[in-house]
Amino acid sequence: LSSTRLNGTDDLRNRNEVTDSAPGQMAEKFRTRTPELRTMLKRLEVAARHNVTILLIGETGAGKTHLASLIHEHSTRSNEPFLHVACGALPGELIESELFGHVKGAFTSAHADKDGKFLVAGSGTILLDEIDVLTPDQQVKLLRVIEKGEFEPVGSNKTLHVKARIIAASNLQLQPLVESGRFRPDLYYRLNVLSIELPALRERVTDIPVLMEYFVKKHTRGASRKITIEPSARKLLENYNYPGNVRQLESALERAILLCENDVVTVDDLPPEMTNGGRSATAMAAAPASGDLFALPAEGINFEDIERSLIMQAMERTDNNITKSAKLLGLTFRTLQYRLEKFGFKKDETGGTEEGEES
Repeated sequence: LSSTRLNGTDDLRNRNEVTDSAPGQMAEKFRTRTPELRTMLKRLEVAARHNVTILLIGETGAGKTHLASLIHEHSTRSNEPFLHVACGALPGELIESELFGHVKGAFTSAHADKDGKFLVAGSGTILLDEIDVLTPDQQVKLLRVIEKGEFEPVGSNKTLHVKARIIAASNLQLQPLVESGRFRPDLYYRLNVLSIELPALRERVTDIPVLMEYFVKKHTRGASRKITIEPSARKLLENYNYPGNVRQLESALERAILLCENDVVTVDDLPPEMTNGGRSATAMAAAPASGDLFALPAEGINFEDIERSLIMQAMERTDNNITKSAKLLGLTFRTLQYRLEKFGFKKDETGGTEEGEES
């Protein structure tokens, strides 16, 4: 897979701690049959035991959080806490308080001292998701944490020390953000010591049957049900493009299991965006664009063009309300706002507003 990359581990590859002939536990738990991905995960299993910051890059729903938890599980910190901080879901002014904590009176709503995630994580692992949304000032403070292992809570002069391992994740490639001045190069180079790029589900289609079997078992566990998937539904699931990746597959199967009759999943039990009125995924791709949110061109697919098209359709449907469009697309407000700017639409042009406000 051209999009699967493991950087900064040549020294680890030369050790006899792992071979390519036998599957590693991490590869098994990630549930993949893709040879390149299995090899990368076996090497990552070795890297997990070393105290190095890791950067995960991949589309939304590709499995970054799951992989981060596996890295923690296979590290010497496995008995310590694993904390997931979704930076993109936090208001910008609260990210520092969430990460570093604050003292009473540091700001209007700071009615008591609060420990930040870096302190709560102890000697465990902290996953900083959507790291690309951090402001330049926040990036400087994170760089200090990585380089010196220290920080001050908001409103405090007391220096505290970080013991947790940091895993950073992003839906976006960070190099273009560095080149455009949106991400600090020194922080990028510190994060990029060990960089993992997870392929989208459409790039590892041999994993879909494995994941289907796992999700069916997961969502029927503890119930006296034996779910089967009829051939036409199975074919649709195996051939679908999955813009929402593994998360979308799980959601579709969970819905189907709830709706199906006689414990048999049919095409009618799958979400409308997948069936599109009964047409197969292949027919959907071949059909001309019709304004459907999930319509795709038949040839010459450019995923950046598709992303732009989907965002524009969502904005049109919601009268340019970023909050509503973000919910429709399954993105956070700040992530969508960034992507609008990426495609040349300024905030005053979109008319979008923060959560709870109307454009």
